[in-house]
Amino acid sequence: MNYLTLQQLALGYGNSKTAVEALDLEVRQGELISLLGPSGCGKTTTMRAIAGLIELRAGRITLDGRDISRVPPNKRNIGLVFQSYALFPHLNVFDNVAFGLRLRRVPAPELRSRVAKVIDAVGLSGFEDRLPAQMSGGQQQRVALARAIVIEPKLLLLDEPLSNLDAKLRVQMRAELRRIQRELGITMLYVTHDQEEALAMSDRIVVMNGGRIEQLDTPETLYNAPRTRFVAHFMGFENLFDYRQGQLLGNGQALACAPLPAGTACAAWRPEQVDVGQGPYGGTVLSRGFLGDRVEYLLDTAIGQVKGTAAAAAAVAREGDTVAFSLPPERALLLPA
Repeated sequence: MNYLTLQQLALGYGNSKTAVEALDLEVRQGELISLLGPSGCGKTTTMRAIAGLIELRAGRITLDGRDISRVPPNKRNIGLVFQSYALFPHLNVFDNVAFGLRLRRVPAPELRSRVAKVIDAVGLSGFEDRLPAQMSGGQQQRVALARAIVIEPKLLLLDEPLSNLDAKLRVQMRAELRRIQRELGITMLYVTHDQEEALAMSDRIVVMNGGRIEQLDTPETLYNAPRTRFVAHFMGFENLFDYRQGQLLGNGQALACAPLPAGTACAAWRPEQVDVGQGPYGGTVLSRGFLGDRVEYLLDTAIGQVKGTAAAAAAVAREGDTVAFSLPPERALLLPA
């Protein structure tokens, strides 16, 4: 059964052009859905509309069977976690987490019990008396999460909540977020531009582009079988070329390749699927980057730039060198017109 439904949403700011148009989305209860896409694609605008922070130009939003399209934000029972955390600097952890319950006039015994439960859930027991300035970024993020879930929201919205953390802490925190979401059974919408973050956390991912949904799928399907050129490139198929009659086309030039199945209009490869140092084609090294066991190369070729890799032990080419490379047809993602 669908728990959150967006029907034909049209969204924008002031008199500006429409930022989101004719958007439909259905979310099941207890599901974690990521809204993924580049800056300006409409993902944060969509989240703000669900929260009631911007008015709908058209469409309808229902949550748990209730139409909330015109309901004020404070009456929607939706939790929010922002990129900046927005903690009260003069309040300690306990009082930051309890803030929403006090606004709702929850009795003191119940308030203490609920605050203690969520502080324990986010792993901050013993930190109740600390101020935000006395805590790390990851700890502050946990406080913001606890404050959002203590009100027992019907829906939790998170807008780039990990972007201020360093790489190692982001990996730790996304695992913690997923654990808490599963343990508490919270329905969650997670806004991010980070493909790896969305793949690691989500039940399903919505890829947005230009205010529309390009593809909605499980992480596995989205990674292995993107359906459009935009999604393919966004999910790492950086070498993307038109195909016609046994030729790869780009940059006004063509390279002969093995015949591909009928109906193929485009072939795409991830950098790790392109072998540099061997193959039937040639290109000039524009740049190289050491990745540990591999070296990634950016090549200038007849059909445009190609990104590929070579084993670090065999990667002897330098900037300006001419090297061979391959575009194996058996590894290609094939897209129809």
